[in-house]
Amino acid sequence: MNTTTDLDAVAALAARSVTLIESLQHSSGAYPASPTFSAYQGYSWFRDGAFIADGMSAASAVDSASRFFDWCDRMLAERREQIAEIVAAEAAGTPLPDDAMLATRFTLDGVEGSDDWWDFQTDGYGTWVWAAVTHARRHGLSIARWQQGIRLSVDYLLATWRRPCYDWWEEHRTEVHVSTLGCVIAGLEAAADADALEPAVADAARAAALEARALITERGVHDGHLAKWLGSTEVDGSLAAVIAPLGVIEATSPLGRATIAAVESTLSVDGGVHRYLLDTFYGGGQWPLLTCFLGLAHHASGDRASAVRLLHWAAGTVTSEGLLPEQVDDHLLAPERRQEWLDRWGPVATPLLWSHAMLVRLAVELEVLQPAGARA
Repeated sequence: MNTTTDLDAVAALAARSVTLIESLQHSSGAYPASPTFSAYQGYSWFRDGAFIADGMSAASAVDSASRFFDWCDRMLAERREQIAEIVAAEAAGTPLPDDAMLATRFTLDGVEGSDDWWDFQTDGYGTWVWAAVTHARRHGLSIARWQQGIRLSVDYLLATWRRPCYDWWEEHRTEVHVSTLGCVIAGLEAAADADALEPAVADAARAAALEARALITERGVHDGHLAKWLGSTEVDGSLAAVIAPLGVIEATSPLGRATIAAVESTLSVDGGVHRYLLDTFYGGGQWPLLTCFLGLAHHASGDRASAVRLLHWAAGTVTSEGLLPEQVDDHLLAPERRQEWLDRWGPVATPLLWSHAMLVRLAVELEVLQPAGARA
C-alpha cells in the first residue's frame, strides 16, 4: 500500500479504537485496563485511565473523558478522611507506612480490590489532574466540576511525592522514579495554573513542582538524558511521556533531545519500544503504547517523519480482530521468561485500552485522525 492508503488504514483503526473504548467504559465512568486479561479484569488505574481519557478528549469524545474524571473525583472524595490522615501524619513527622497510602487501582465500581497488588504509586494522582485540566482547556469546560478531587490530589501529592514508590510497571519500590516525578510535576503545575486551588495551596504546589524539577536535574539525569530513577544510569520507555504529552521537559531542549535519542537508540528495535533493557515480563516484549509516547516526543521535537514511522509500527500490532495488545513478542529481551507469565496469567492483555488510546492520541497529534464535533 502507498503512504496515503497506509495512513487511511491507521485513521480507520484509530476511529475504531475510540468506539471500542467508549463501548467498554463502565457505567461508573471508569475505563477497564483490559476487559479479559486475568490480572487486570475488573480494574481501573488512575494513571492508565488518565492517559486513556486524554486520548479520548483529543479525539473529541468529550463526555467519555469527562465521565472518567467524574469517577476520579468521586474516588478521591470518598477517601477524604484517609487523605487527611496521610497529610496530618506527614506534617507531624510520623509518616504512615506505604500500605496506608491510596491504592493505585480500583474496581470499576470504585472499591479497593481484595487481592494483593503493588499498590503504592503516586504517578496516577498527578496524571489525572494534568489530564482533567488539559481536557477542560481543550474543550472550554469549567474545572469546577473536578475541583474537589483536584484539591484532594494536590494535598496527597504534597504529602507523598518525595517518597519512593512503585514505578509505572509496579516494580522497584525503593526508588524515586523520574517518570513518576514527571507525572507529579505535571499535575501540580496544572492544578496551580487552573485556579483550582486556594492561593497558599497553589503556591505550595508550584514550590513542590520546582523542587521536583531540581531533583530531576540534579539526580535524575545521566549522560545528558533522563534516567530511569534518581541515581540510575539506565533509560525507561516511560521517560518519553515526560516530554510529550506531559510537557514537563521541553522536547527541543538539550535534555529533551538527548532523552528522545536515548530511548530510541537503547529501547527501540525496528520501531517498537521496550520498557527497559532488563525487562522480563512476558519475556520483555515491545509495547505499542510506549512506541506512541516516543512518537509524541519525536513530533514535539519537530521530527514528524519519525512520529509517523512509530505510529505505523504501533498500528501494525493490531490483531485480526482489530485489537491492540499490551506488548508483542517479535523481539523479546528475555525469551526464556515468557512461559512463566503465560502459565501465571494467560496470554498477553488484548485489548489493552491504554494501547488503543495512545494510538488515538498520536494519530490526532499527527492529524491522521481528524476529530469530529464533540461526541456526547
